[in-house]
Amino acid sequence: MSKSHRLVAGIFTLVLGASLAACSGGAGSGGAVATVNGDPISQADFDAKLQSSPMARQVLQQMVQEKLIEQYAAKNNIVVTSADVAAKEDTIKANFPAGSWDQMLKARGLTENDVQSALRTQIIIDRAVGKNVNVTEAQIDEFFNKNHAGFDTPAKVCARHILVPDLATAQKVEAALKSGQKFEAVAAQYSTDPGTKAKGGDLGCFGRGQMVPAFDQAAFALTPGEISPPVRSPYGYHVIQVESRTPAQKATLASAHAKIADELRQQQEGPLVQPFLQSLMQSAKIQTNDPQFAGLFAAGQPGAAPQQ
Repeated sequence: MSKSHRLVAGIFTLVLGASLAACSGGAGSGGAVATVNGDPISQADFDAKLQSSPMARQVLQQMVQEKLIEQYAAKNNIVVTSADVAAKEDTIKANFPAGSWDQMLKARGLTENDVQSALRTQIIIDRAVGKNVNVTEAQIDEFFNKNHAGFDTPAKVCARHILVPDLATAQKVEAALKSGQKFEAVAAQYSTDPGTKAKGGDLGCFGRGQMVPAFDQAAFALTPGEISPPVRSPYGYHVIQVESRTPAQKATLASAHAKIADELRQQQEGPLVQPFLQSLMQSAKIQTNDPQFAGLFAAGQPGAAPQQ
């Protein structure tokens, strides 16, 4: 698993508490969460079921931990800007094929706000434990020599497409584009791809193997500006236009330096994160007011407040 994929797994763990907590109280105290053949499931019954599940204890622990991290940031003047969060998110997104990031969030019931909140928490942790990390030039040099190929940049194309369900429509789309009609207008009229239709068919940039084989082969055979004939894939028929191409590039120590330094910092920080979080818990005064959670923070937490 790559570092970015490990990071994404961590993000989903961080947002679990927020997303599950949001399930509670969403319909108002007296409303129904759902009705089954007209028979309602009340919000109160749903909340009680959710709260009595083992997951509820995990969610509360997660929410308490996030609160402690925010308090630590305020006390230690750690300021995380929206630009900091956006830069980290962009780094992660770059490792996923075009469109797959949004699909992945949707499949997990998450939003961009969920991810950005989790990334903010992660940045605070990185800065808190990072002061105890020292990455030397010799370590960076050694890592580059051992992992040189992993930093090479593969060839990429930036492309857009119009997806339609049948060959006849694809041929009509091809003719319209080759007659000079604007790609954005034709995409808005014909495309069945909900992820790109409103963006003029824009797929962003991708390397070989990130798209299905037929699409991949066609896209990398096109010259910038060229309109492809219809390309069949499991999703339907595509008409593709490549907007630019970037040739493969061999990495140098200079070009890989920042990535390697970040990778080594992450490796050194990893073992420090759990002790840091435990220290926050142990020095905190945490009181639960619901009998169901009695003892949740007292056991193994010397600094936790006695449960009342």
